[in-house]
Amino acid sequence: MIKGFQTAFGIPELRRRILFTLGILIVYLLGGHIPAAGIDGAALGLFFSQQRGTILGLYDMFVGGNLSKATIFALGIMPYISASIILQLLTAVIPYFEKLKKEGEEGRRKINQYTRYGTVLVAVIQSYGISIFLESMRTGGGMPIVPSPGWGFRLLSVLTLTSGTILVMWLGEQITEKGIGNGISLIITIGIVARYPGEFLTTLSSVRAGTFTPFQAIFLMLIMVSVTGLVVLTTQGTRKIPVQYAKRIVGRKIYGGHSTFIPLRVNTAGVIPVIFAQSLIMFPRTLATTFFPGSSLMEGIASSMEPGAVVYAVLYSGLIIFFAYFYTAIVFNPVDLADNMKRQGAFIPGKRPGKPTSEFIDRVLTRITLPGAVFLAFIALLPDILIYRMNAPVYFGGTGLLIVVGVVLDTLQQIESHLLMRHYDTFMKKGRIRGRV
Repeated sequence: MIKGFQTAFGIPELRRRILFTLGILIVYLLGGHIPAAGIDGAALGLFFSQQRGTILGLYDMFVGGNLSKATIFALGIMPYISASIILQLLTAVIPYFEKLKKEGEEGRRKINQYTRYGTVLVAVIQSYGISIFLESMRTGGGMPIVPSPGWGFRLLSVLTLTSGTILVMWLGEQITEKGIGNGISLIITIGIVARYPGEFLTTLSSVRAGTFTPFQAIFLMLIMVSVTGLVVLTTQGTRKIPVQYAKRIVGRKIYGGHSTFIPLRVNTAGVIPVIFAQSLIMFPRTLATTFFPGSSLMEGIASSMEPGAVVYAVLYSGLIIFFAYFYTAIVFNPVDLADNMKRQGAFIPGKRPGKPTSEFIDRVLTRITLPGAVFLAFIALLPDILIYRMNAPVYFGGTGLLIVVGVVLDTLQQIESHLLMRHYDTFMKKGRIRGRV
């Protein structure tokens, strides 16, 4: 692997792309230390220390802690992600967007432009909502988070946070265009990874203090390595359906007749089911702690949804499995795939073209999605198992692990593609990272 990195930096174009990507990520991290105006950062940090396990805590994780630190990147790239998901859902129900999706590169550019417009709209709405929310918040000691509330603070917050989101979106697009890897995904990943050194120091402090034994630390390390390996296998896992192309004779030439396969991923939906399930499962607790702090009914519902409770585990797992099937049905259409194969003269051996082919693909996809969804539920519940059952001082697993592993695999696969184009060895001599289709 070390030789692979040396080779990668020995290629001028690839070295330039890698250094450009690192430079943009450093700019993003530096921007995460510029505070927004009109907010008491100390009071906000104290407030967010009480919000772990709520939607606000989840959002803060995705933006790399910028929301709890009240920086200009407090919204991060999440408005862009929200706009992208909304556009994907609209593609499945509105014929215009579905037509754009099928128009190739031109349609993709239009969808990207609509996504940018949607990002600005979502950022304006979210930043205004956050400004109103911050004005009404008090810490446990009654300290106001916004010392000088009013329309001046609201307009300034909308302008600052929306501009920060647009800048982050532009940085991500620059990485995708001129760097290496998917820029938006890398920005989310670097925000998550930036917390790992602090988690490591916390674990080390617990070992030195005697609250966490060295044996437990070694056992936790083994769990981390094993689970990470399983996440890689699941992320890369595919079910290959063989496809045969019929022979066509045009003049004196014979076309087609070759074989290929359709790679159906075990985890087609990616990390989206976990995000959706987390948002729903954290909603009651967010209402109880933020909007109805004195309601006994909401407190009772929220206590049953606490991490570590049986109701929480069962409901959380069920939501993840449901959204895994739901989102897979949105992003993968077996009927369109079967129709495209029929037009191109391709068929699955033993299956007639058309409806029988689509039914077969749908049946296979339904079967392989179940183990992928169950594994997603296990990864999502892993932090609760480690923290509440093993008293581990580190938060490991969940959405962050899935995102980091997926993005790192994508980035390494792109680097290896550049190396292969220039006839260099890849990072791994005994195996290669398969492209995630």
